Amino acid sequence: MRLLLHWGLAAGLLLLSLTAQAGVPTVAAASDLQFALTEAAERFTADTGREVRLNFGSSGNFRRQIAQGAPFELYLSADEAYVLALHAEGHTVDEGVVYAEGRLVWLQRAGQGDLPATEAPLAAVRQAIDRHAAGEGRPRLALANPGHAPYGVAAMQALEHAGLWDASAPLRVLGENVSQAAQFALAGDARGGLVAYSLALAPAVAERSEHVLIPGDWHAPLVQRMALVKGAGETAHAFYAWLQEAEARAILARYGFRVPGDEGAAR
Repeated sequence: MRLLLHWGLAAGLLLLSLTAQAGVPTVAAASDLQFALTEAAERFTADTGREVRLNFGSSGNFRRQIAQGAPFELYLSADEAYVLALHAEGHTVDEGVVYAEGRLVWLQRAGQGDLPATEAPLAAVRQAIDRHAAGEGRPRLALANPGHAPYGVAAMQALEHAGLWDASAPLRVLGENVSQAAQFALAGDARGGLVAYSLALAPAVAERSEHVLIPGDWHAPLVQRMALVKGAGETAHAFYAWLQEAEARAILARYGFRVPGDEGAAR
């Protein structure tokens, strides 16, 4: 099994290297950007004729891979601390820029019970804990892995704020990243989960789910920063600049992100 994992990693890095050699930069992006950045990249290509390859995953995993030399040219993290750490280690061109602030929501499959009210957004978690304690099943609660996923950390902090972290332990199922956590939250055996607002707003998710925002002061701010990796080529530089322009900012705002300078966004 270990040999297969090594071969899989080697094959993945080879693919990234071949893509870079072909002149198409590979972008490492936090999985909360799965829908927003895909739309932005399509618009960038339409505007400029240039293409980028998007690779979505856990911000913490990407931080480690870039430090180990993975051939990414642009890194968009859901936690600015990872970008700043890479810069301190000499892996990025500079400290980059904050491109958005994310939000956390409770997400559940449509028809999977009452949607919690705004004033008690984690009521479903408490109900699931009570059901399990009464021997009425084991309703799953999904979140991203706090070990390397910023939205997982925020979910943990929100549960701690509500006094539900310890009691929810038997019911928690962890996604490798927040996108996988959203998939788990909408599974048949799940009561729901704590995931990114941007994923809840994506049409493919919104059409079969319901959500309620978690107050922003229940967890540390999800300040998201991006930076160019040293050695990045011309197209990566162009995409980095384009993501700071009005067209890209409007796309991010539509997916629930608070973009720099937009004081009117929901908090």
